[in-house]
Amino acid sequence: MIRRYIFGTITATLVLAFAVITASAQVGELRGHVFMQQADGNKVPLADAQIDVFRTDVKGDYHTKTSKKGEFVFAGLPFVGEYTIVASHPTASPNWLSKFKVGRGVMADITVTPGNGQRPTIDDLKNAPASSGAAAGTKSGNSGESAEDRAKREELIRKNKEIEEKNKKITESNEVINRTFKAGNEALNAGSLASKNNNSAEAMQKYTEAVTQYDQGLAADSDQPALLTNKATALKARAIERFNQAIRSKNMDDAAKNAEYETAKNDFRAAAEASSKAVQIIKAVTAPTDPAELQRYNMNKYAAVATNAETMRLLVTKADPAKADDAVAAFRDYIALEQDAAKKAKAQLDVAQTLLDAGAADKALAEFKTILTAQPDNPDANLGAGLALYSTNDQAKFQEAANYIQHFVDVAPDSHQMKEPAKEILANLKNTEKIVPEKTAPRRKRP
Repeated sequence: MIRRYIFGTITATLVLAFAVITASAQVGELRGHVFMQQADGNKVPLADAQIDVFRTDVKGDYHTKTSKKGEFVFAGLPFVGEYTIVASHPTASPNWLSKFKVGRGVMADITVTPGNGQRPTIDDLKNAPASSGAAAGTKSGNSGESAEDRAKREELIRKNKEIEEKNKKITESNEVINRTFKAGNEALNAGSLASKNNNSAEAMQKYTEAVTQYDQGLAADSDQPALLTNKATALKARAIERFNQAIRSKNMDDAAKNAEYETAKNDFRAAAEASSKAVQIIKAVTAPTDPAELQRYNMNKYAAVATNAETMRLLVTKADPAKADDAVAAFRDYIALEQDAAKKAKAQLDVAQTLLDAGAADKALAEFKTILTAQPDNPDANLGAGLALYSTNDQAKFQEAANYIQHFVDVAPDSHQMKEPAKEILANLKNTEKIVPEKTAPRRKRP
C-alpha cells in the first residue's frame, strides 16, 4: 500500500508540472529536413541547404542551414503565428511550405529538385503561385493548400514512399547477394582444393556449404545468373565427387552404391536446372552500352553458357539420356561464344560424343562426320564415327565402322586410352563377322 501511494503522488506531481510548463510556454520548436529529388526518383538528404523562415502574420525572419544529414532545427519560434519555410541551395530550385505553424510536433520536410540556385525573398514568394509549397511533397502544417494540391502532394508522398521502400529492399538484397556470393565462392574453391588432395569427404562438405550460401543469395533474388551459375558448378562438382567415390569404394554393397548414384544424379539434374535458368536470364537481358557493364555482362554470359553446356553433357551421360537435344542446344550456344579454337573443337567433339552416349547413333555419326570433313585425321572423330556405326548392330554398317576404327588406330598416339579397346573391336569384327578394314587412301584436310 505504501509503495502504491508513493507512485501515485509522484505521478500527480509530474502531471501538474507539465501543465504549468505548457501553460507558460510562448515559443515552439520547428524541425525539418531537406531532400534532393534525384533523376531516378530517389531522395537524398541535402547538406548546407539554406533555410529561411518568414513570419507572415507579422514581420519576422529566421535563418539557418541544414546539417550533413539534411536536418534543421529552430529551438524556439513564437508559438502564435504563421510561417513560410523556404529551402534553397546553389544546386537546386527553391521550394517552400506556407502557412506553417510551429510547436505542433509536425516535421517541416521539404524536397527540392536540381535547379539554378535561386534564393527567393519574402517579396518573391508573395508573387509565387499559392500551390508552390505543396509541390515539395512533404507532410506539413500547411492548411492553405487546395484539395487538389493536397491530393497531388499525398500522391507524390505515396510514390516517393514506394520508391524508398523499393530502394531499401534492393540495398538489403544486394548486401545478402554480395555476402553469400563471396562465401559461396570461398567454399567452392576450398572444395576444389580438397578434391585435388583426394579428400572426398571434405570436398563434398565444402561443395554443400557453397550450395547453401548460393541458395541464401537466391532467396533474396532468384534471378541472379552469377549465383545460379556458381550453384550449378558446386552441384556438378559434388555429383562428380559422389559418383567417383561410389565407384572407388570397396566397402559399399550394391544397394549403397546405387543410392549414391541416385543422389549424384539428382545433383546433376539440379545443376542443369540452375545453369539453364542462368542462361535464360542472361538471354533475356539487353546488353548494356557502358563498357565496364558490357564486359561484366559478357563474362557472366560466357560463364553461364559454358557451365550449362558441361552440366547438360553430364546430365545426359550420367542421368537422363532423353535430354540429349537440350544438351546439343546448350553446346551450340557455347560454341557460338567461344573464341579459343581448341576449346571450340573440343566442344564440337563433346556434342557428338554426348549424342553417342545418349544412344542417338545416327545423330552422333552426322556430327562426327562433320568434324572429319575439316579434320579427316582427327583420332577421336574417327573412333566416334566407327563406334556410332558399330553400336547399331547393323551388319551392313560394320565394314564402314571397321574402316573408321582402323584409321583411329593408325593415327592415334599409343598413349590414347581407347587404342587397345579399339583393336579388340577390330579383332572381334574379324573373328565373328569376317570384317577386315579396307585400305583407304591417306586422308587430307579439304582446302
